[in-house]
Amino acid sequence: MKRIMFAGTGSGCGKTTVTCAVLQALKDRGINVSSFKCGPDYIDPMFHKTVIGADAHNLDSYLMTDDTIRYLLHKNGGEISVIEGVMGFYDGFMSGDEGSSRELSQITDTGVILVVNCAGMSRSAAAVVKGFKEFGQNNIVGVIFNNLPERLYGALAAQVREIGVEPLGFLPRVSEAKIDSRRLGLITAAEITDLREKLRVLADHARRFIDIDRILEIAERADISVNAPVINKTADVTVAVARDRAFCFCYDDNLELLRSMGARIVEFSPLANDGVPDCDGLILCGGYPELYADILEKNTVTLGGVREKIADGAPCIAECGGFMYLHDFLDTGEKTYKMAGVISGTCRQTNSLRHFGYMEMTARADNILCKKGHKIRAREFHYFESDAPVSDFTAQKGDTKWDCARASKNLFASFAHLHFYSDISIAENFIKSCEEYKCTR
Repeated sequence: MKRIMFAGTGSGCGKTTVTCAVLQALKDRGINVSSFKCGPDYIDPMFHKTVIGADAHNLDSYLMTDDTIRYLLHKNGGEISVIEGVMGFYDGFMSGDEGSSRELSQITDTGVILVVNCAGMSRSAAAVVKGFKEFGQNNIVGVIFNNLPERLYGALAAQVREIGVEPLGFLPRVSEAKIDSRRLGLITAAEITDLREKLRVLADHARRFIDIDRILEIAERADISVNAPVINKTADVTVAVARDRAFCFCYDDNLELLRSMGARIVEFSPLANDGVPDCDGLILCGGYPELYADILEKNTVTLGGVREKIADGAPCIAECGGFMYLHDFLDTGEKTYKMAGVISGTCRQTNSLRHFGYMEMTARADNILCKKGHKIRAREFHYFESDAPVSDFTAQKGDTKWDCARASKNLFASFAHLHFYSDISIAENFIKSCEEYKCTR
């Protein structure tokens, strides 16, 4: 089972650029390639998906057990599986190792190619590689230099060979392939009109300057042992999922797990003013509703359909952007827009991150997802805050605690993002709620 990880020295070093360049080069060879992202990020997999033309997946050692990680890697793997790391190689939850690229590479026994941003340095890049190689136990086998002039590569390659790391090429600064960023990372793939052209440029540079043949050789690894989770296919329900440019943060593995349990997934677009499909349950994905608030406000067919469906008792999971959409009002700082009116209150944009990163939620009462006292690992990242009561779950990160969700018999609404494979009982309980609702219709 061939697999390789591109990990970085830190955020912004060019992991996504290098990963997409190599993915496109492999795809152009006719290789059946699969891609994965270390950690909970939604945006980078969107770029991977654009390249390979198939779903990209997340592997997260904070949210998932080791067995689950190996199962999803094996289940979704192709001829070669390419994993993009998160942040810096050694960076994990609360400055520890949990959730880090290093930990994931160990769990999956995957060789690591370090991506080093050489902007503003030359020979010092070799010192960076030496530091990462010698800092702790790792699977680092190679390095690719990003933003490196061609004339400097030969000397750097010789220096890192002496360290015991194989130089596998470089990418020069490619201004025509630059991808802009937003506060929470890269802008989404759907927002870039010339993305295919940018990817072609990157692939051309990868073929010229990166040793793709050697990467394929390094990627050859032994098969990993897999213990598949027990998934009972007993349901016969329809789940409607809000999914478009405004609601684009959705783990494909979440939907695939629901399908494995027997659910039929029907997508609809609040931006297109689709009416809510006939369904037994709703999922309102995260995303950027604030960027399209004027359109969403005018699309009263969808707003009314969502409000009526939830009022009728339909189970609903609303994550981050979906949670914002359910409020009476959405205040972007420039204008206040009327939303679905399921949750009484206003969601307001602030000037700083309110909560960012992993946390653990504890239920204060029985609800659609779990029983009182049950703990769920999740992640938040948002600049908005709500003035509505959200005290049905308590979140904790280190010594910090806060109220984080509105939850009832048929609703879970929160800034938190859930990965169902972190706790399959979440999906099971949601499906059971959908079945119970179906019986009352």
